[in-house]
Amino acid sequence: MSSDNKQIALVTGGNRGLGNELAKQLALKGFKVILASRNLEMGKKAAEKLKELNLDVSSVEMDVTNQESIHQAAATINVHFGRLDVLINNAGVYLDKNEKLLAMDPIILENTMATNFFGVYDVIRSFIPLMEKQGYGRIINISSEYGANSELSYPGVGAYKLSKFALNGLTQLVAAEVNGDIKINAVDPGWVRTDMGGQSAPKTPREAAESIIWLATIGREGPSGAFFRDGKQIPW
Repeated sequence: MSSDNKQIALVTGGNRGLGNELAKQLALKGFKVILASRNLEMGKKAAEKLKELNLDVSSVEMDVTNQESIHQAAATINVHFGRLDVLINNAGVYLDKNEKLLAMDPIILENTMATNFFGVYDVIRSFIPLMEKQGYGRIINISSEYGANSELSYPGVGAYKLSKFALNGLTQLVAAEVNGDIKINAVDPGWVRTDMGGQSAPKTPREAAESIIWLATIGREGPSGAFFRDGKQIPW
């Protein structure tokens, strides 16, 4: 159990890019941050770098495509902290080569859904009990404008689009099911300058993180089951 009263936040895919920036911004806001990464060594290195800035960051190994790995991480966090206040589902893959959905190797769709949809589903299922026992929690799913309904009328990037469309649906369903002061929302961070977004993207990770972090600290009257971009609600 943690010895102080800091809120605990978990960020998946936290070792680089947007996830790393989200971990940093949460720690700067006074959270005790757990940075989850598939690769233990990379996660430890990323956490050490943030610790050098006097930020309260630790790491945990978690592969969101492996249920046993998720359960192990949840058990570890329960033992060490006994609670979870904020969960940011940031881990994701973009495997499309812009082929048509029916023409691509089905494994591309399967692997995309495994991380971007089932991974988030399994993480929420495993960690929400830590929120339910205290009747409080904030869950943020990093989605994409590609997951919007309107995008499905256009071909291309089909595996990624479907995975984010499903993630958006999951966000709404979980919002309808949870009790207590637990809120879940989806966010489109925009086109971000990361390994995934590439160097020509207009948004820095810091700008993108700032447009997301506010949902981690909303009050009881704040939104739930909604989709946001740059702090504004957008249609599904």
